[in-house]
Amino acid sequence: MTTPPDASPAPAARVSATPAAEALIERLRAQHGPLMFHQSGGCCDGSAPMCFALGEFLLGDSDVLLGEIAGTPFHMSESQFAYWEHTHLIIDAVPGNGGMFSLERPTGLRFLTRSRLYGDAEWAAIKALGPPRRGPA
Repeated sequence: MTTPPDASPAPAARVSATPAAEALIERLRAQHGPLMFHQSGGCCDGSAPMCFALGEFLLGDSDVLLGEIAGTPFHMSESQFAYWEHTHLIIDAVPGNGGMFSLERPTGLRFLTRSRLYGDAEWAAIKALGPPRRGPA
Protein backbone atom coordinates (compact mmCIF):
# COMPACT_ATOMS: atom_id res chain seq x y z
CA MET A 1 0.00 0.00 0.00
CA THR A 2 1.11 3.57 -0.40
CA THR A 3 1.66 6.14 2.29
CA PRO A 4 -1.11 8.70 2.62
CA PRO A 5 0.42 12.15 2.01
CA ASP A 6 -0.57 13.35 5.49
CA ALA A 7 1.10 10.50 7.45
CA SER A 8 4.76 11.49 7.69
CA PRO A 9 6.41 9.39 10.39
CA ALA A 10 8.66 10.81 13.06
CA PRO A 11 12.34 9.95 12.54
CA ALA A 12 13.00 6.26 13.20
CA ALA A 13 9.36 5.42 13.91
CA ARG A 14 7.97 1.92 13.36
CA VAL A 15 4.37 3.13 13.46
CA SER A 16 2.59 6.43 12.78
CA ALA A 17 -0.98 7.69 12.46
CA THR A 18 -2.79 9.89 10.00
CA PRO A 19 -4.59 12.99 11.27
CA ALA A 20 -7.89 11.11 10.85
CA ALA A 21 -6.65 8.29 13.11
CA GLU A 22 -5.29 10.77 15.65
CA ALA A 23 -8.67 12.53 15.78
CA LEU A 24 -10.48 9.23 16.35
CA ILE A 25 -7.98 8.25 19.06
CA GLU A 26 -8.60 11.56 20.84
CA ARG A 27 -12.37 11.05 20.57
CA LEU A 28 -12.09 7.54 22.05
CA ARG A 29 -9.67 8.70 24.76
CA ALA A 30 -12.16 11.39 25.86
CA GLN A 31 -14.82 8.70 26.21
CA HIS A 32 -12.79 5.74 27.56
CA GLY A 33 -9.65 7.19 29.17
CA PRO A 34 -6.14 5.91 28.36
CA LEU A 35 -6.00 3.54 25.39
CA MET A 36 -3.80 0.87 23.82
CA PHE A 37 -3.59 -0.81 20.41
CA HIS A 38 -2.81 -4.35 19.39
CA GLN A 39 -2.49 -5.32 15.74
CA SER A 40 -4.82 -8.26 15.30
CA GLY A 41 -3.23 -11.27 13.68
CA GLY A 42 -6.30 -12.71 12.08
CA CYS A 43 -9.14 -14.80 13.46
CA CYS A 44 -12.33 -12.86 14.17
CA ASP A 45 -11.23 -9.42 13.05
CA GLY A 46 -8.77 -10.20 10.28
CA SER A 47 -5.64 -8.11 10.62
CA ALA A 48 -7.17 -4.91 11.94
CA PRO A 49 -5.55 -2.60 14.47
CA MET A 50 -7.63 -3.11 17.61
CA CYS A 51 -8.15 -0.28 20.10
CA PHE A 52 -8.82 -1.09 23.76
CA ALA A 53 -9.01 0.75 27.05
CA LEU A 54 -5.50 0.56 28.51
CA GLY A 55 -5.03 -2.81 30.20
CA GLU A 56 -8.16 -4.45 28.76
CA PHE A 57 -6.08 -6.52 26.34
CA LEU A 58 -3.63 -8.74 28.16
CA LEU A 59 -0.19 -8.63 26.59
CA GLY A 60 1.95 -11.75 26.57
CA ASP A 61 5.69 -12.25 26.68
CA SER A 62 5.75 -12.58 22.89
CA ASP A 63 4.07 -9.22 22.19
CA VAL A 64 6.26 -6.34 21.02
CA LEU A 65 5.80 -2.60 21.50
CA LEU A 66 6.23 -0.91 18.11
CA GLY A 67 5.84 2.60 19.47
CA GLU A 68 3.10 5.09 20.19
CA ILE A 69 0.53 6.85 18.07
CA ALA A 70 -1.15 9.93 19.52
CA GLY A 71 0.36 9.02 22.90
CA THR A 72 -1.14 5.52 22.75
CA PRO A 73 1.03 2.37 22.87
CA PHE A 74 0.86 0.13 19.79
CA HIS A 75 1.69 -3.59 20.10
CA MET A 76 1.74 -6.68 17.89
CA SER A 77 2.74 -10.31 18.30
CA GLU A 78 6.36 -11.29 17.86
CA SER A 79 5.45 -13.59 14.96
CA GLN A 80 3.73 -10.73 13.13
CA PHE A 81 6.65 -8.43 13.85
CA ALA A 82 8.98 -10.92 12.14
CA TYR A 83 6.83 -10.55 9.01
CA TRP A 84 6.31 -6.74 9.22
CA GLU A 85 9.75 -5.76 10.57
CA HIS A 86 10.87 -4.09 7.33
CA THR A 87 7.74 -1.98 6.92
CA HIS A 88 6.50 1.20 8.49
CA LEU A 89 2.88 0.88 9.65
CA ILE A 90 0.55 3.83 9.12
CA ILE A 91 -2.68 3.67 11.10
CA ASP A 92 -5.57 5.42 9.41
CA ALA A 93 -9.28 5.87 10.21
CA VAL A 94 -11.79 5.30 7.42
CA PRO A 95 -15.58 4.89 7.20
CA GLY A 96 -16.78 1.41 8.09
CA ASN A 97 -17.30 -0.98 10.97
CA GLY A 98 -14.38 -1.50 13.31
CA GLY A 99 -13.33 -4.83 14.78
CA MET A 100 -16.01 -6.42 16.91
CA PHE A 101 -13.93 -5.95 20.08
CA SER A 102 -12.36 -2.61 19.16
CA LEU A 103 -13.60 0.60 20.80
CA GLU A 104 -14.25 2.45 17.53
CA ARG A 105 -16.91 -0.03 16.38
CA PRO A 106 -19.96 2.16 17.22
CA THR A 107 -18.46 5.33 15.70
CA GLY A 108 -19.02 4.48 12.02
CA LEU A 109 -15.25 4.58 11.52
CA ARG A 110 -12.64 1.86 11.64
CA PHE A 111 -8.90 1.81 12.09
CA LEU A 112 -6.98 0.52 9.09
CA THR A 113 -3.31 -0.45 8.81
CA ARG A 114 -1.45 0.75 5.74
CA SER A 115 2.22 -0.04 5.22
CA ARG A 116 5.26 0.86 3.19
CA LEU A 117 8.85 -0.37 3.04
CA TYR A 118 11.48 1.69 4.82
CA GLY A 119 13.93 3.68 2.73
CA ASP A 120 17.63 2.94 3.25
CA ALA A 121 18.31 5.84 5.64
CA GLU A 122 15.12 5.15 7.56
CA TRP A 123 15.99 1.44 7.88
CA ALA A 124 19.44 2.33 9.23
CA ALA A 125 17.80 4.55 11.86
CA ILE A 126 15.33 1.78 12.77
CA LYS A 127 18.13 -0.77 13.11
CA ALA A 128 19.99 1.67 15.39
CA LEU A 129 17.01 1.61 17.76
CA GLY A 130 17.62 -2.07 18.43
CA PRO A 131 14.84 -4.60 18.88
CA PRO A 132 11.51 -3.39 20.24
CA ARG A 133 10.58 -4.10 23.85
CA ARG A 134 8.84 -7.45 24.33
CA GLY A 135 6.24 -8.49 26.86
CA PRO A 136 4.00 -6.42 29.13
CA ALA A 137 5.48 -3.25 30.61
